[in-house]
Amino acid sequence: MTRIVIIGGGPGGYEAALVAAQLGADVTVIERDGPGGACVLTDCVPSKTLIATSTRMAVMSESQGLGLRFSGGPDGIVGGLEADMATVNKRVKDLARAQSFDVAERLSYEEVKIVRGEARLVEPHVVAVGDRRVPADIVLLATGATPRVLPGAEPDGERILNWRQLYDLPELPGELIVVGSGVTGAELAGAYLSLGSKVTLVSSRDRILPSEDADAASVLQDVFLRRGMNVMSRSRAAGVERSGHGVIVTLEDGAKVEGTHCLMTVGMVPNTQGIGLEDVGVRCDSRGFVEVDKVSRTSVPHIYASGDCTGILMLASVAGMQGRIAMWHALGEAVQPLKLGWVSSNIFTDPEVASVGVTQQMVDSGDVNARTVMLPLFTNARAKMQGFEDGFVKLFCRPSTGIVLGGVIVAPRASELILGVSIAVQQHLTVDQVAHTFAVYPSLSGSITEASRRLMSEHAY
Repeated sequence: MTRIVIIGGGPGGYEAALVAAQLGADVTVIERDGPGGACVLTDCVPSKTLIATSTRMAVMSESQGLGLRFSGGPDGIVGGLEADMATVNKRVKDLARAQSFDVAERLSYEEVKIVRGEARLVEPHVVAVGDRRVPADIVLLATGATPRVLPGAEPDGERILNWRQLYDLPELPGELIVVGSGVTGAELAGAYLSLGSKVTLVSSRDRILPSEDADAASVLQDVFLRRGMNVMSRSRAAGVERSGHGVIVTLEDGAKVEGTHCLMTVGMVPNTQGIGLEDVGVRCDSRGFVEVDKVSRTSVPHIYASGDCTGILMLASVAGMQGRIAMWHALGEAVQPLKLGWVSSNIFTDPEVASVGVTQQMVDSGDVNARTVMLPLFTNARAKMQGFEDGFVKLFCRPSTGIVLGGVIVAPRASELILGVSIAVQQHLTVDQVAHTFAVYPSLSGSITEASRRLMSEHAY
């Protein structure tokens, strides 16, 4: 029986463990924090749970136009709503623990052994956990990553925070400064704004979400500004310090921003130091991420890696697929290499931003020849009924064949809507085929088929 040791119990680890166990391997997962890893316990699950609450609050706060009134406060629905952060944070942490328990139960059902502790490769086929030695025919590294710390802005867990420390706050931050306008910064800035904090978002670039679709980022930034967020573009933080009952963020140009709390969202660093990789010959890049090929192999044939420690699209879905591919390959099953062009992603802001396949930047640069259509959400009947005005559906297709190459959706629950576009991209469907697919009327998904009809009528092939 093949002995497999997986270092890390997040999606890149536990998904791999399930595949390996079902294929008859003897599987041991070593995890220092608990089943589900940081994704379940401190990162993805907690943040999306918090965001679910904030989104509900935003919907209620903007419902006057639908004829709703809330009698709980003198100023109507806005004045009568407030977030009980003790209850919100308790729910966040309870749900994370429950999800971790579910992962543990699933692994136990498949007879996967779970060892709690810090792991280290002491020999190519031996993993150490304290004084214990675990032999391995195959090793999978799924050690994840840790919030990057900006020198001069070290989190203290009270006023200067990383996102893993938010859920221990006893009350809602009065004036929250978020440093970093990437995905995590935008998600949490928007969430705390909806929950009632006064939010300043410090962005080193000329817009928020600099790596995402420019049209989507523009819509989201307009929403943030309309709701009262202070977005400071082209502003880079040089340091953060405590000041009485608050914080002062100093920018590189010398300007200072004051608030009650500061949230640092300035990227991730891989958890690859001190685990023996250099001793057994596993290569890492200049930033410390494990180098892997498209079937998750490292530079050592029997050692694989998956998830955030590889630096390849830091998404739970990608981590899980990398782990599954690793086990299929290691155990001799037929496997299709990871195709990043098929990966769909979502930013859990309000509205959400989902995308898959070809990007607008690839089209604009000439790297991809594609026809494009962008259909504003306010033309959608269901969006009008629900009072949603911000967003769009954008599709890309080949000019000659009409094959769908990708898309971007900015809308409530865009994470659910993008699946149809993902299927079209992966299965090489044409806009004609999507256009002739029945969509419910009225529905937000109807904008996908409508966009396809517009592309179908515009191209000649």
